[in-house]
Amino acid sequence: MSAEQVSSLCEQLVKAVTVIMDPASTQRYRLEALKFCEEFKEKCPICVPCGLKLAEKTQTAIVRHFGLQILEHVVKFRWNNMPRLEKVYLKNNVMGLISSGTQSILEEESHIKDVLSRIVVEMIKREWPQHWPDMLKELDTLSKQGETQTELVMFILLRLAEDVVTFQTLPTQRRRDIQQTLTQNMEKIFSFLLTTLQQNVNKYRRMKTDLAQEPKAQANCRVGIAALNTLAGYIDWVALSHITADNCKLLEMLCLLLNEPELQIGAAECLLIAVSRKGKLEDRKPLMVLFGDVAMHYILSAAQTADGEGLVEKHYVFLKRLCQVLCALGSQLCALLGSDSDVETPANFGKYLDSFLAFTTHPSQFLRSSTQITWGALFRHEVLSRDPLLLAMIPKYLRASMTNLVKVGFPSKTDSPSCEYSRFDFDSDEDFNAFFNSFRAQQGEVMRMACRLDPQTGFQMAGEWLKYQLTSPVDTGPMNSKTGEGLCSIFSPSFVQWDAMTFFSESVISQMFRTLDKDEIPVNDGIDLLQLVLNFETKDPLILSCVLTNVSALFPFVTYRPEYLPQVLSKLFASVTFEVIEESKFVVSVQAPRTRAVKNVRRHACSSIIKMCRDYPQLVLPNFEMLYNHVKQLLSNELLLTQMEKCALMEALVLISNQFKDYERQKVFLEELMAPVAGLWLSPEMQRVLSDPEAFISYVGADNKIADPVLEDPSGLNRSRISFCVYTILGVVKRARWPAATEEAKAGGFLVGYMPSGSPIYRNPCTEQVLKLLDNLLALIRTHNNLYMPEMVARLGETFAKALDMLEVEKNAILGLPQPLLELYDSPVYKTVLERMQGFFCTLYDNCFHILGNAGPSMQQDFYTVEGLATQLLSSAFINLNNIPDYRLRPMLRVFVKPLVLSCPSEYYETLVCPMLGPLVTYLHARLSQKWQVINQRSMLCEDEAADDNPESQEMLEEQLVRLLTREVMDLITVCCVSKKGVEHNTTAAVDGDDDEAMATDVTPPASAELTELGKCLMKQEDVCTALLITAYTSLSWKDTLSCQRTTTQLCWPLLKQVLPGNLLPDAVSWFFTSVLKGLQTHGQHDGCMAALVHLAFQIYEALRPRYTELKAVMEQIPDIQRDSLEQFDSKLLNPTLQKVADKRRKDHFKRLISGCIGKPLGEQFRKEVHIRNLPSLFKKVKPSLETDVLENEDGEGLTALFEP
Repeated sequence: MSAEQVSSLCEQLVKAVTVIMDPASTQRYRLEALKFCEEFKEKCPICVPCGLKLAEKTQTAIVRHFGLQILEHVVKFRWNNMPRLEKVYLKNNVMGLISSGTQSILEEESHIKDVLSRIVVEMIKREWPQHWPDMLKELDTLSKQGETQTELVMFILLRLAEDVVTFQTLPTQRRRDIQQTLTQNMEKIFSFLLTTLQQNVNKYRRMKTDLAQEPKAQANCRVGIAALNTLAGYIDWVALSHITADNCKLLEMLCLLLNEPELQIGAAECLLIAVSRKGKLEDRKPLMVLFGDVAMHYILSAAQTADGEGLVEKHYVFLKRLCQVLCALGSQLCALLGSDSDVETPANFGKYLDSFLAFTTHPSQFLRSSTQITWGALFRHEVLSRDPLLLAMIPKYLRASMTNLVKVGFPSKTDSPSCEYSRFDFDSDEDFNAFFNSFRAQQGEVMRMACRLDPQTGFQMAGEWLKYQLTSPVDTGPMNSKTGEGLCSIFSPSFVQWDAMTFFSESVISQMFRTLDKDEIPVNDGIDLLQLVLNFETKDPLILSCVLTNVSALFPFVTYRPEYLPQVLSKLFASVTFEVIEESKFVVSVQAPRTRAVKNVRRHACSSIIKMCRDYPQLVLPNFEMLYNHVKQLLSNELLLTQMEKCALMEALVLISNQFKDYERQKVFLEELMAPVAGLWLSPEMQRVLSDPEAFISYVGADNKIADPVLEDPSGLNRSRISFCVYTILGVVKRARWPAATEEAKAGGFLVGYMPSGSPIYRNPCTEQVLKLLDNLLALIRTHNNLYMPEMVARLGETFAKALDMLEVEKNAILGLPQPLLELYDSPVYKTVLERMQGFFCTLYDNCFHILGNAGPSMQQDFYTVEGLATQLLSSAFINLNNIPDYRLRPMLRVFVKPLVLSCPSEYYETLVCPMLGPLVTYLHARLSQKWQVINQRSMLCEDEAADDNPESQEMLEEQLVRLLTREVMDLITVCCVSKKGVEHNTTAAVDGDDDEAMATDVTPPASAELTELGKCLMKQEDVCTALLITAYTSLSWKDTLSCQRTTTQLCWPLLKQVLPGNLLPDAVSWFFTSVLKGLQTHGQHDGCMAALVHLAFQIYEALRPRYTELKAVMEQIPDIQRDSLEQFDSKLLNPTLQKVADKRRKDHFKRLISGCIGKPLGEQFRKEVHIRNLPSLFKKVKPSLETDVLENEDGEGLTALFEP
C-alpha cells in the first residue's frame, strides 16, 4: 500500500475522531464518524501503518490514543491471521514507540501510557515465552533508557500480572504457561522492581530539596510510585520467600517510605498486602520482623505525622491504610502465636497496643470501627488473652468504648470533631446512622469479650457512669424535641450520653453474670445501683426508656434479694401508663396523640414486664396476686391503655400462671382472665359483625366519609374492641404451656397419654377457652378475605378508599428505603384516620393468622382433631385468594401455613395437610406463573409503551413483591418436603434479604437432602405430586436468582428422585430437562445458579437418558451443540462395560455440551470474542532441574525464536 493511501486515510480518520470528540457535533454526524472508525478497524487491510502513523508524537493526544487503539484492536482480533513478518514489524514498532515515541514522563497523558502498555501485554499474552524468549531482557534494556521508559515497563509488568493472575482473562493453557514462566523468573523480576524502586527513591530524595532539579526529582518520584503500584500487583500472589528475601529488605524499604509524603500511600498499600498474606504459618514467620524496633518506629512516626497535619484527604487515606496494616499485623500475630508454636510474644507488643489504641481513640468514627475486629481477636486469643500487657489494656479499651458508644459525628452537624471526618466517609446522615448502629453492635461484642477477661473492672466503670448520668442536669441541646418544651430529641447531648451509657452497662453487666461464680458477684453494689435507678424520676420519655433498660440490666441482682421485686414492678407499671401531658389539661376527645418516644416507653415497660416473667417466673410467682391486681386495675379503664399494652400485661400473667404447674388451677385462672374477651367475642352483635363483610365495614367505620380526618374517628372504639379480643387470644395461645419436665406435667394433670411412638401427649390449659372462640375467628378471617372482593372495596367510604392498601412503612421496607432519622422518635404520631384504619386492617390480618399458626404447637392434638378442620380452613383462610394482594398472601404463608404444617403430627397428614396443600400449591403456581409472565412481557416492551398510570416506583414495588412471594412459596414447599440434616429451616430472615447474597459457586447439593415423611405423603397423592413438581421446575426460569438457587440445590432433585421408579411419560421427562435448561438461559450469568443448574441437568440426564432417548433430542436443539461430542458422551454413558470417567470430568464435558444455552450477562452478550491460540507446550519434556532455567538456553532449544530483538 502506498504512503499516499495511508496519508489520505489517516486524514479522514483524524477528521472522524475530531467529530466524535467535539461536544458541538450533532448526534447524526457523530454516529456516522463512529461508524466510519469502527468499520475501518474491522475491515481495513492497512490498519497497522495507519495506526502507527496516527500514533506519532506530532499528533494530538486524542488522535494518538485512537492510533494506539487501532493497534490494540489489531493485536486482539487479527493476530492469529497475521503473517509472521507483519507481527515482527508491529512488535518492533511498538517497542520503538516506548523507546522514543512518547513525550517525557511528566508531559505524557496517562491514557496514552495505559493503551501503549496494553498493546505490549496483548502481544505477550499471545507469544511469550515460546515465541518471544527475550521479552524480559528487552523490557530491561528499555528501562535503562530513562524514567519515561521505566514507568511504561512498570505499567506493562503490572498489567500482565493483573490479566494473568488477578483477572485470569485468557485460556487456561496460556495462563499456565505465562504464570509458570513468571514464577520461574520471579527472582529476576523482583530484584528488578526493587532496584528500580530503590534507585529512583534515592535520586528523588537527593534532588527534591534543590529547586533547579525539581522536574528531575518529580520524574524519579513518578517511577517510584509506578514501581510501588506494580509491586502491589505481585506481592499478593508470589511465593512469600520473595517478599521476605534478603532479611526482609522489601518490608524494610516499604517502612522507610512511610515517611515520604509522595510515596507513603503506595508503600502502605504494598505493606498491607504483604502483611495480609495467608499461607503456611512457617512461611509467614519472617513477617514478625514488622514488630521489631525499626519497623515499629517508622510505622508509628508516620501515623503521628499524618495525624498531626490535620484533616487533609490524602493524609486521612494514608491513616486508614496504616490502620489496616496494624489490624493485619494483629491478625498475623494471632495466627502465628499458639500454644504449640515457637513464635514468642514480640517485645514491642506493648508499643503495638498503645499505637492501636491511638487509632481506637481517633476522632474518625471509621478508624475507630476499623480496629474492633482485631481487638476481638486479641481478647479471644488463647495465649495473648493471658498476657499482662493486654490485660492492662482492658480498662483503657473500655474507657475508649465509653466515648465511642456516644452517637456523634453526623456529617450534617458540627457538634463533634468526628463530623468533619464523617463528611469524607458518609454521603448522608442516614448512611452514617446505619454504619454507627452496626459499629455499636460490634463494640458490644468486643466489650463482652474484654469483660470475660476482667468482669469486675467493666462493672465498676458501668456503675460510675450510671451514677454520673443520674446526677447530671439534663441538657436538651439547641434542637428541642417537638414533644414538648425542655425534652430531649435523639440528638440532644443528654440523650446521646444516656443512650451510650445504657448500652455500655447492659453489655458489661450481662457478661459479668455469665463470667463470675455466684459467690463472686458484687450483690451489694448491684442492689445500690438498682435502688438509685428505681428512685430516679424523669418526665423525659427518651431518658425514661434508657432508665427502664438499666432496670432490666440490673434485674438479675434481684434474684439474690427478692424483697426488691415489688419496687421494680411499681417502677415498670408506672411507666406503662406514662404520659408527657397531664390528661386533665385536655378535653379527652381531642387528646393530643402520643409521640413515638412516649409510645416506645410504654411498649418498653410492657416488654420488660414480659421478659421478667419469661426469664424469672419462679422469682415473680410469690408476687402473682400483686401483679394480677395491678393489671386488673389498669384494664378496668378502657381508655387508659392501648390494646397492645393490655395484651402484653395479660401475656405476662399467663407466663407466671405456667408456674402454677397445676392444670385445673391454671385453667380456672385463664377462664377468668379471658371472660371479658369471651363475653365480647361471643355476643350476638359481634357474631353478626364478624361474619358479614358489610356489617363489618360499617362497624369499624370504613364506610364513612369523615370531615376532619385527624381528630374525628367515631368508630375507633369499635376497632379497638376487635383488636383487644384478637390480641388477647393470640397472647394466651402463644404463652400458655404445660411444664417442660414430664414428671411435673404428670403431677400437675397435663399428661393425657402417649403416642404409639411413646412420646407423651399433653393438654394445654387454654384449649377449652380458645376453641370456644375459634368459629368466630375463622368467620373474621373469611370476612377479611372477602373485603377484597371488588363489590366490597366499592363500599368503602371516600376517606377510606385506600384502607386495604399497604402501609407506607411496609412499602419502604420492601423497596429498601431508609426511614428519615428524626421521625423515628420525635413527631407526635398525628395519624390520619385512614392511616389508623390501614394499620388496623394490616395488624388484624397478621394477628389472626398468628393465632392459627400458633394453635398447632400450642394445643396440638386438640386443635388438629377439631371436626372438619381442613374444610373449615379451606372455606375461611383460603377463600377469595384471587383478589388478595401479594403483600397479604406472604404473611399468611409464613405465619400460618408454615407453622401449621410443620407442627402437625404425621397422623393428620392425610386428613388435614394434603387436602389443604394440594389445592394451595396448584393455585400459587398458577398465580406466580401469571405474575412472572406479566413481568417478562413488561421488560420486553419498550419503555415508552408502558402506561403512565403505573409509575416506575409502583412497578418496582410490584416486582419486588412477586419476588418475595416467590421466595416465600418456594421456601414453604422446601420446608414441607425436604429435610436437610444439620440445617435450620428458619429462612424467614433471609427471605427478605438482599438479592446480592453472596452465592456459593461450588454447589453439589448435600447428599442428605432427603424427602421428609410429609414430603413422601404429599408425593403419594397424584394431584399434589404434580403440583409440587411443576411449581419447582417452572420456578427455575422465574427471574429471582435467590429462589432459583435454593430450589435447584434443595428441592428439585429430591422431588424428581421420588417419582423415578414409576413410569414417567416421555413428554414429562423432556419437560423437566427443558425447564432446567430454560433456567440456565435465565440465570446462567450468575455463577452460583449456573453451577447448581448444570449439576441438576447433569443428574437428570445421567439418570434418565438410558431410559428416554427423547432427552437426546432435547440436547440436539441446544444452539451450537457439537454433535460428535454429544455422541461420544452418550456412548460412554450408555455403555455400562466402559470404566466410568471421574465425575468431575464427565460433568465438565456435559457443561461444554450445554454451554450454548447458558445465559450471559448483558455486558457480554454482544462482546466481540477474543481468541488467543495455545502455543507449543512448554513443559512436555522431563522438567529441567531448577538450576537450568528454560529461558536461559542460549540457543533457544525447543523455543522457536520468532521475535528477534
